[in-house]
Amino acid sequence: MSTAPDEGVTETLKRGEVMDITTIGRKSGEPRRIELVYHNVDGHILISGHPGRPRSWLANLAANPRFTFHLKRSVQADLTATARVITDTAERERFLKPISAGWRIDHALMVGSAPLVEVAFD
Repeated sequence: MSTAPDEGVTETLKRGEVMDITTIGRKSGEPRRIELVYHNVDGHILISGHPGRPRSWLANLAANPRFTFHLKRSVQADLTATARVITDTAERERFLKPISAGWRIDHALMVGSAPLVEVAFD
């Protein structure tokens, strides 16, 4: 697997797809890997999820924003990254608009309670 972005990785990141992230458990200190979906909204790589219950992966990233972003479908690569949990309402409104439309979930519900993280790659 690749550890540095190449042309295939760059092209893959232009669209969203299923991937995994590995976070460090905020309580255990152990690696935790979970499958999620990422989105590219206006050049911003975002991880979100359905609204509702708290997420361990989000709490882990809030406690330790360093993580590994694993592409595993069309291209396979392990990319080191830093997460920024987005709490600002205006940013949430903007970034979640295309995600909520694509998932056919009420936009206000998404803005109010869906997890939302921006990814910055090393």
